[in-house]
Amino acid sequence: MGLPITIAADPHRWRVNVGDTVLGETSAALLLDEAGHRPTLYLPRADMQMALFTRTDRATTCPWKGQASYFSVAGHQNVVWSYETPYDRVAPIAGYLAFYPQVTVERLD
Repeated sequence: MGLPITIAADPHRWRVNVGDTVLGETSAALLLDEAGHRPTLYLPRADMQMALFTRTDRATTCPWKGQASYFSVAGHQNVVWSYETPYDRVAPIAGYLAFYPQVTVERLD
């Protein structure tokens, strides 16, 4: 059955940047809350400057969400992940990105 996972639309506006480089802004984020973990904000690729992201060979598998692929940005390796074809129970996060702390995700409102 797995861990309880909920996904909800986040009502806030967010900006993503590395140093002075703005990677994107969105008001269409999703908040994934997985038991035993801190909630994770997922932001749509459609609102990010994907030309600044470089896909890497790294891949990991989560038994609850599926296989994650990774991206590097602005000299920071593997700091962005995405479930491109997530399991059905978390399908809403397909096409979204999540970020490690080396990337700043700041709330604008």
